Amino acid sequence: MAAVLELIAGSYEQIAFGYRVKTDEEEWTAKADFTHHAHTASISAVAASERFVVTGSKDETIQLYDMKKRTEHGALLHHDGTITCLEFYGSSHLLSGGEDGLLCVWSTKKWECLKSIKAHKGHVTSMSVHPSGKLALSVGTDKTLRTWNLIDGRSAFIKNIKQNAHIVRWSPDGNKYVVVANDKVNIYELETALVTGTITNPKRISSIKFVNNSILAVAGDDEVVRLCDMGKQEWVCEFKAHETRVKAVDSFIMEDYCVMVTASNDGFIKMWKLHLKEELEPPTLLGEVNTTARLTCLAVWKPSSVQQKAEEPAAEATTSEELARELSKTKKVRIAEEVILEDESKPKKKKKDSGK
Repeated sequence: MAAVLELIAGSYEQIAFGYRVKTDEEEWTAKADFTHHAHTASISAVAASERFVVTGSKDETIQLYDMKKRTEHGALLHHDGTITCLEFYGSSHLLSGGEDGLLCVWSTKKWECLKSIKAHKGHVTSMSVHPSGKLALSVGTDKTLRTWNLIDGRSAFIKNIKQNAHIVRWSPDGNKYVVVANDKVNIYELETALVTGTITNPKRISSIKFVNNSILAVAGDDEVVRLCDMGKQEWVCEFKAHETRVKAVDSFIMEDYCVMVTASNDGFIKMWKLHLKEELEPPTLLGEVNTTARLTCLAVWKPSSVQQKAEEPAAEATTSEELARELSKTKKVRIAEEVILEDESKPKKKKKDSGK
């Protein structure tokens, strides 16, 4: 059975594009499904959950699109300044960051802002939610990397970094994270919060994506996408993806291979087939579509991909070692809804004795 998926891209031209992809043939075809022109300035961020697609813009709004009903679902108005980053945690919560220094957590049930955290003195440039849902990392123009306990919305700890980082990402297993500043990728281990390696890209980096726990895809201000082996800390594969600089890269796993999706200023969204073997070979082109717009950001909507939720909230942790210990206790269970942040207006639940 063919997978249902849709490519979502934002543009300088204020339009979000949706393309339905037909995956049951050797060459994949992407057909225009919708154009969403709800913004009054260029689109700066996009994210997709099982049901919703959200776009953030320089017009200070987050626009919602309901993929189930195929309708516009309204706007979130809380940030003062450009929306710089958006990320869903499963299907229950959305996190947003902006030039106002705020990190906001939204419930997707009623689209309420559960928590608004003054995360950075400057802009929030990027954030990433740990796979457990207990922690988030954020970087900003105040040259800090901050770790947030998402249960109480408080800062767990702050690390000063020498440059303004513009991307931060957890690995899929949550054991490490990477911080990008200009052309450098710094690799951190969760347990020590120390840099264990640095990779330098030939150009300034615009987008990264963990293909799996060991391979990181890196796109920058040129037409090439490079794949890095995180263990060896070296480039293992590269390919020319576009005619001009690559603005965004995403990926997902099919049955026995990985699909990488790239978007560029040249207007094209391209899908690439990558076999994850010991010796990586450049991917082959699966399909492409020309949006004729200057693309800025990209997301893949796959209704079947539902993240598992963590069972228990994180306890108070003040060091990276304590955080690592707490996270190692996480049991993955299937829960329909996980409260990441408790609403302060409601009484907090008492912790249950875990010694069962």
